[in-house]
Amino acid sequence: MSITEIESYRLSRRGFLNAAALGAASIAVSACATTGPAPVQPPPPTYVEPPLADYASMYAAVSDGGFDLPAIPFDRIDPQFLRQIVPDPTGQKPGTIVVDTTGHFLYLVRPGGQAIRYGVGLGRAGFEWSGDAVVQWKQKWPKWTPPDEMVARQPELKQYSADNGGMPGGLKNPLGARALYLFQGNVDTLYRLHGSPEWKSIGKSVSSGCVRLINQDIIDLYDRVPSKTPVIVTSDASQPMAAAATANHKAIPIDAGVPDGSVLLGPVKAVTNAIF
Repeated sequence: MSITEIESYRLSRRGFLNAAALGAASIAVSACATTGPAPVQPPPPTYVEPPLADYASMYAAVSDGGFDLPAIPFDRIDPQFLRQIVPDPTGQKPGTIVVDTTGHFLYLVRPGGQAIRYGVGLGRAGFEWSGDAVVQWKQKWPKWTPPDEMVARQPELKQYSADNGGMPGGLKNPLGARALYLFQGNVDTLYRLHGSPEWKSIGKSVSSGCVRLINQDIIDLYDRVPSKTPVIVTSDASQPMAAAATANHKAIPIDAGVPDGSVLLGPVKAVTNAIF
């Protein structure tokens, strides 16, 4: 073998060894990359309740079902009783309604530890009800039929008794623009979540065993909750199970029962706003 051939062989062998070394290093690097920890995935975003409209928009005059609801003078209402998003104090599942009879609040529990809070008017002493129920029926501009016990106390209501067909839905109807009918099992509790034309009663205890909301608020709540929504009425929203202690405390009924074929029947003559 000539010197030239020997040198050529040495160069070729050196190149082969260098290439092999580079290949081994590349494999080692690749092995490190494939056996290292997987990229850390960011946690899923926390649910944030969409913001509500401003109060002027929420409580503006509105035409609904053939009726013209007047604007609510929200600046004359304690701000805590206006519709707002708050941290959920109840710990209940999203979709649950919790009525806090001490604070005069209704909470609609939302995801992400939030709740929409509405101010409510409640039954005066001796008329309250508490316990667990479900929204078994919903009605827009409901007919109101005062029970016989109420007619006996207030004879002027006889014209709206069951025998006389009840009071048609309308601006002066005590059940307001919407009513959610609460049942325990298949039994009507005769207890209602409903609207009221008496915005001044929100945050107070003035009515006979019902939970009344500003008409604009009950319309908003009605649109957010389906039938079968669970409802807890309690004296302490942070401990809703306290309702169980008084679950048998029945209210003096404000309604004779779910009316058959309740429909929008048109406006009614003016009657007192303080029926119950």
